[in-house]
Amino acid sequence: MYKGFRILLLTVSIFSLAVACKAKRDNYTVIISLDGSRWDYADYYDMPFFDSLATVGVKARMQPSFPSSTFPNHYTMVTGLVPDHNGLVNNSFWDPERQYTYSMGDQACRYDPHYYKGEPIWVTAQKQGVKTGNVYWVGSDIPICDTYPTYYRKWDDEPHWNFDERVDEIVRLMSLPEEERPRLVMGYFDEPDHTGHVYGPIGPETKAMCEHLDSLMHALYLRLKALPHGKKINFILAGDHGMTDVSPDRFIAWQDVIPEGWTERIIGSNPTSIFAKEGYADSLYNHLQGIEHLTVWKHGEVPEYLCYGTSDRLGDIIVSPDLGWTFNHSPRSGGGAHGFDCTEPDMMVAFRAIGPDFKKGYDAPFTEGEASSFRNIDLYPLLCELLGIEPAPVDGKLDRIKKILK
Repeated sequence: MYKGFRILLLTVSIFSLAVACKAKRDNYTVIISLDGSRWDYADYYDMPFFDSLATVGVKARMQPSFPSSTFPNHYTMVTGLVPDHNGLVNNSFWDPERQYTYSMGDQACRYDPHYYKGEPIWVTAQKQGVKTGNVYWVGSDIPICDTYPTYYRKWDDEPHWNFDERVDEIVRLMSLPEEERPRLVMGYFDEPDHTGHVYGPIGPETKAMCEHLDSLMHALYLRLKALPHGKKINFILAGDHGMTDVSPDRFIAWQDVIPEGWTERIIGSNPTSIFAKEGYADSLYNHLQGIEHLTVWKHGEVPEYLCYGTSDRLGDIIVSPDLGWTFNHSPRSGGGAHGFDCTEPDMMVAFRAIGPDFKKGYDAPFTEGEASSFRNIDLYPLLCELLGIEPAPVDGKLDRIKKILK
């Protein structure tokens, strides 16, 4: 009798596990990126939806990758690879192989898959039979690995969708018949980054934008929850980087500290990549070492914690200014900026999540010795776990982020 009971118990356990796995495979995930969503905006501004998610879902502080800028980090989140490995080492950089300057605003290179390394989550998913939908996430309108998301829209297509139209499209995708419906939908909103750049992170204009986004995300969430399968939707709010104040008083001009004739090209800011003329790399490094408010590294000698500086798309010398300082050819009039050391608190990102696979009322603790709950390279393995698919080899670690899951 005891043996029969054990067999029955084992059968029930296996059945329960199978049901749980099936439920996980049947769930959906919607992840939204709010560009420049600093981790503490909800502390400064009236953002009741963000606050409520912290109460009934997961609240965390996420660390971006270096450099803490838009294109590198959005691509990091979907590949699980740091910018040094995913190809997008900055918003603009020199590609020695093509002898061409990549810029996120240059269509000639932006749509060229040559620049994008790794395997985005939508490629991983579709290889394994999982449909995906995308609204403007970096890389989604480019044939990376000869693959697009199941549903996507090019950034440059007209008309360009405003925020309300993006919300409508996300809801439409999640409203498709079950056999056509994507299991993963990703959406990008280019605020509060723009407002933070113009007016700084703390001020009435940024306050108004953050509170508008909070209301918009609440409306999106309610529309998703109202769907027949709304209880099966995981909803994630994240972002690419934070924001800090800059000032023309905290500015160092390239031309004032780099001797004329020592360089082949200078490109990018926060950090700046310098390609030295032959025979001048050591002299340039030694010369810049003494400049206050600048940290200078040789190629391949950036500190390990930044996971940066080995790509051939970076110069002989890499220069990173102190938080709040600008190193460029001309000063900014003020406002906000990012791109700084990714471990700086001002660069941290707000993270919220709610849904059937997430804990409830969970404030994710910081990783020991760090100022964040996890790193954005961990989002790729998290999404793979939520979708029940096998991840590609990446820099991110599920173990670092799985504490937020039930």
